[in-house]
Amino acid sequence: MQALQGAELGAFTFFASPLPHDVCGSNGLPLTPNSIKILGRFQILKTITHPRLCQYVDISRGKHERLIVVAEHYEHSLQDLLKQHHPVSSEKVLQIAYEVLEGLTFMNRHGVVHRALSPHNVLLDRKGKVKLAKFGLYHMTDHGADVDFPIGYPSYLAPEVIAQGSFYLSEGSVVEAPLPSGPKADVWSVGMLLFELCAGRQLLQNIEISERLKFIITLGCMDDIVTVLAEEHGCLDVIRELPDNVQTLLRRCLMFPPSKRPTPAQLLEEPVFVGVASLYPAYQNPVSLFSSSPRCAHLELPEDLNELCKGDGQDYLSERTVDEVYHLWCLAGGDLEKELTNKDIIQSKPPVCTLPKLRDVTGEAYYPLLEDEHCGLPQSNSSTELSAASNLPLIIRERDTEYQLTRIVLFDRLLANPRERNCPLVWKEARVDVPPLLRGLAWATLLGVEGDIQAKYDAIDKDTAIPTDRQIEVDIPRCHQYDELLSSPQGHVKFRRVLKAWVVSHPDLVYWQGLDSLCAPFLYLNFNNEALAYACMSAFIPKYLYDFFLKDNSHVIQEYLTVFSQMIAFHDPELSNHLNEIGFIPDLYAIPWFLTMFTHVFPLHKIFHLWDTLLLGNSSFPFCIGVAILQQLRDRLLANGFNECILLFSDLPEIDIERCVRESISLFCWTPKSATFRQHAQTAKPLSDGIGIGRPLAYYSSDYHDYPDLPNTDLSREPLKLSELKAEVSPRISSEDLIDLCELTGPAHFKTPVKRPKTVKTKILAVDIRSAEDFGRGHVQGSVNIPYGSACTPDGELLQCPATHLLATHKGRVIVVLMLCVCPLQFAAHLVKLNYPRVCVLDGGMNKMKSTGLLTVPSPQI
Repeated sequence: MQALQGAELGAFTFFASPLPHDVCGSNGLPLTPNSIKILGRFQILKTITHPRLCQYVDISRGKHERLIVVAEHYEHSLQDLLKQHHPVSSEKVLQIAYEVLEGLTFMNRHGVVHRALSPHNVLLDRKGKVKLAKFGLYHMTDHGADVDFPIGYPSYLAPEVIAQGSFYLSEGSVVEAPLPSGPKADVWSVGMLLFELCAGRQLLQNIEISERLKFIITLGCMDDIVTVLAEEHGCLDVIRELPDNVQTLLRRCLMFPPSKRPTPAQLLEEPVFVGVASLYPAYQNPVSLFSSSPRCAHLELPEDLNELCKGDGQDYLSERTVDEVYHLWCLAGGDLEKELTNKDIIQSKPPVCTLPKLRDVTGEAYYPLLEDEHCGLPQSNSSTELSAASNLPLIIRERDTEYQLTRIVLFDRLLANPRERNCPLVWKEARVDVPPLLRGLAWATLLGVEGDIQAKYDAIDKDTAIPTDRQIEVDIPRCHQYDELLSSPQGHVKFRRVLKAWVVSHPDLVYWQGLDSLCAPFLYLNFNNEALAYACMSAFIPKYLYDFFLKDNSHVIQEYLTVFSQMIAFHDPELSNHLNEIGFIPDLYAIPWFLTMFTHVFPLHKIFHLWDTLLLGNSSFPFCIGVAILQQLRDRLLANGFNECILLFSDLPEIDIERCVRESISLFCWTPKSATFRQHAQTAKPLSDGIGIGRPLAYYSSDYHDYPDLPNTDLSREPLKLSELKAEVSPRISSEDLIDLCELTGPAHFKTPVKRPKTVKTKILAVDIRSAEDFGRGHVQGSVNIPYGSACTPDGELLQCPATHLLATHKGRVIVVLMLCVCPLQFAAHLVKLNYPRVCVLDGGMNKMKSTGLLTVPSPQI
């Protein structure tokens, strides 16, 4: 969007026409309210950006089908020129005409017709340039079908519009709606506006509306409409004194038959504008972040870069985009309905809402990431408060105006620079929080989306019918329909296109129910950029749900649920033991969790906070989220049997999502990477896969399999048969992880990267259950010996000895069981039965460690 500059924020309100309450659609569901339809159509208007158009910012629904639209606004308009009651100079008229036609031509290219031109809606900025307002009202109301008032002003309506009459679809009527107005209808309105400017007075002001409409219709019988209008309003001499080219322009605009009237684009090519056109350089569409075109191609920097920095007291906020300023205004307590109520405005004329003033925010907040630490910018008086704000709960930070301003500016700088988008700083800042306003772009960066995604999306056939269409049509009306945007008809259309694009572009995969829920967060955040929503979903699924959408995915899901079951036993053995005893296995409740990555379980506002963290982790992070959810329900699960647990999960209780995120991170940090090894997880891939999706660079987002440059070694995890994996209670870890966790000096290359502070107390206890003789021949440094054969009593309790006492004192650390054969699996299962947490087994046993040369032989006793 454009920078605010000298603009203000304006709002206008209207009512959508209500629907009968006792009527359903053809699918048996209640009819979609017209206000929801309008809200959905409005979204595309936010993407139409041009210097001659007032930027649309937001729309909100109120009670009784009320809608409030927020847009860029200016105080002055053509109405102010007409109030002077003096003819405007021909040069000024041609300038205004050219600028109006520029705006109309641009919106016509996007399929939008104004249909509501009037002096009030042709605004003038501080430089006197034209800004067209309310240009989307006709589009968002479905050409006026969704409201009970006509779109347009009687004095400026084209004859063909008046001839069609007003159209209201009454209950039970079968009358066809009139054809929508085209660009030529706006040209007539432009002609009427230009005539008023030339004459210095408004037309048809002192007669009834019905008489005005009749008069315009009767103009079709006149040979020279311009002369008739001039005679009727007593300004014939003024009009005759106009230059010939201006009179010709008026007559071209006021051609009665639409077939003879030019379009705005055709008018711009008329000779009358030859001298004016040279004053206006061609408008260049801003280059998007995901484009093959260089964004700095037309960048010009001054020789002295200090000229870019404003001095003290300058309005830094005006350099931010309109939507950012509105977002900050809302955070600062702005309330649209309250503003309209205070100003007693419930009419079509837009009120000017007060622009928020952010005090004590100095220049440095607007220039983050400056490499020169001695740039001379003053220190912010509130820097200490901002540092303190970063430690507040996320929900408070997201409503802190000054804090959000600094985060928005920082992320805007990071995401706009391709080099910085791929640097660790993005990941570092995302671990603090992600500003909601830029969440869509931030997620795309975290997922490694890059390249010309629009071209790739456009190349996908989304129109040809496929067998999946029927299931998609059934699922969409049930997917997050509490949200106004996603429940709108436009939302359904975009849902259908993105889902179909994914199905068509992945012929080896199939559509499973739940894919629509996965799509919902990406579509909501990128509602006006289907290509980005599709690219994000295409990057997300292989990372977190690899092969989940195979036609036969049973082996993938069964392996996933088995590893999840092991994670429950690893982190909460008491809960795991209880759930296994009552037969409440993950197959009964966790499949919808993981198949939809919790989007089927939580509403969107919780998913946003959850996925902000999920996208920073690797493919095993969902296991930690699942365990964290169970731990929030722990007391109720432990106190109930199978039937009660089934009922509990049929309507999942309220989950504290912030607590869930915190505990998931803690569980993730305690889990060795190889403990969640899955042979059906995504294999390593090159830095870019050729479809606009690059590999992540952050340590925590990489998987155990994610290092193609490091081949499998004898120390790596070995895949197991599914039957063998299901028989094991505790997870296995690789010898690489053991060497890393024990801080041993191992071979030069490990698949598991090392990222540990220099002075950290070890979190692991290696328990060697071989005989004392084998232990004496060589063991892992720091391990304790508890011989398996003599470790337990007949009652299943551990024998009391110094080694078992040490095991008890280390309860809570990661316990790795070491042995040569299957005995460690039984011993580990026994520890889990005794409620020892974080128990795992060394994959391959001590045989793998022998080849490392890291085993220690105790010194002989003298």
